[in-house]
Amino acid sequence: MTATVKLRCICLPVFLGGFLPATPAEPKSVEPIETLTQLQTRIDAHISQPRFAAAAWGIKVASLDTGRTLFERDAGKLLKPASNAKLFTGALALDRLGPDYRIKTSFYAATRPGPDGVIHGDLIVYGRGDPSFAARFNGGDYGKSLGPAVAALVAAGVKRIEGDLIGDESYFRGPPFGSSWAWDDLQNYYGAEVSALSQEDNVVDLVFKPGAKSGEPCLIVTKPQTSFLTFVNRARTMDKAGKREINLYRPIGENTVYISGSLPAGPNWTDSVSVHNPALWFVTRLQEAMEKRGIVVAGKLRSVNRLDREAVPVDFPKLLEMASVESRPLSELIDKMMKPSQNLYAQLLLLHVGARSQKSDHQSKTTEEAGIAELNRFAREAGIKRGELFFDEGSGLSRSALVTPNAFVQLLAFMSRHRAAGVFRDALPVAGVDGSLRSRMKGTAAEKNVHAKTGTIGYVHTLSGYVTTAAGERLAFSLMLNAYDDTGHSVKEDLDPIPVMLAGFKGHSDKP
Repeated sequence: MTATVKLRCICLPVFLGGFLPATPAEPKSVEPIETLTQLQTRIDAHISQPRFAAAAWGIKVASLDTGRTLFERDAGKLLKPASNAKLFTGALALDRLGPDYRIKTSFYAATRPGPDGVIHGDLIVYGRGDPSFAARFNGGDYGKSLGPAVAALVAAGVKRIEGDLIGDESYFRGPPFGSSWAWDDLQNYYGAEVSALSQEDNVVDLVFKPGAKSGEPCLIVTKPQTSFLTFVNRARTMDKAGKREINLYRPIGENTVYISGSLPAGPNWTDSVSVHNPALWFVTRLQEAMEKRGIVVAGKLRSVNRLDREAVPVDFPKLLEMASVESRPLSELIDKMMKPSQNLYAQLLLLHVGARSQKSDHQSKTTEEAGIAELNRFAREAGIKRGELFFDEGSGLSRSALVTPNAFVQLLAFMSRHRAAGVFRDALPVAGVDGSLRSRMKGTAAEKNVHAKTGTIGYVHTLSGYVTTAAGERLAFSLMLNAYDDTGHSVKEDLDPIPVMLAGFKGHSDKP
């Protein structure tokens, strides 16, 4: 479903999230590495190149078969993990909830609909953090995202709501952003607001099309179709020789998007922008979907959060659960979180675990703090030493998170023996195949072999996961590169040569 918007007016600039610059060729397969000493010498030579002189490396490579360490460099140093943090969040969710767990969204009312299908009062949509109301779970079809929710209401006999349709996101206590998220990330898809009622990743995808001739405004197509955002558009069409420069700016706490720049005649350009107040956007799109099935909402659309519920409490046990819908199984949620590195899903899972663990006598804590407390308990259970893990949110977008390569390798080793080991490993991007590694390490021994989580924020690149050597030994590794200016280089040159070496290693961890 799409909507074409042709608007005029003003704008400010923004980072075009989701598009990576062209990168050099893949690392070529290395000369055979026969001994452990040769492997260590090769890795040391790579990380000792002059371009890394001012950077901080932290590396740990260990055998899952023998427990021996094959290589380490400052493995006990605290470094920023970027999206490698999702390894901990995914492992926590699998451990505490299980691969088959589903998150429920409920519909509450004071009374059931009568024989005429009318609810005489409000209908509350109560979310608990299900991220699967999204096109990515439905083959890219935006029109199917809310289908299960509407079907549940139809099955309950609902035909008309005399009161308001209320999106209730009060299951989570705290602000709609992760701790230490930077303000200039928040309008981008990777910094979308977090809500117990989320849909379409809380972003609107945008397709920019050139106008009929130079000087005309660009056309904007929104996916999904929505009027929830207002566009103020000064982006102009240029001739084919012109430079593409589309800038977006959505002020924090607003749903007006300012657009400026230029688009040459020719191919379309795609981007996305996050929405403010996802719970209200949820019920806005839900009402539209309900109307298509003949369900009428006579009242207003409203959203309420935890602060609203503290002022005007609702005793949910005294209400009737008219209907409910469950998420996709956690195994699928973890897969959709890990492979594309989806920040919203990671934070939602941390908050859901936190909400389930939060006791009534700890209401001064935010749900995020409760989730982090549970993550720290899990880390101790996994054998990670105190002082090697300092997280404040679940996605890795935080600029304050710190963790050691030792902690990552210990987590990977623990999860390799976990009851959900297969689900955890299969959710990781596979080199040369899918997710954030789909274009990396192709044509090397690491292709289809390395299963690892990527991570990138400003001056930080990380890669942690599993690889099997040419001799059949299973390894866990963590590569953390911090304080590094990669101008003129890429992760394909900086990080990837190391797992390629590991994949081609013909020796063994217990034979120098």
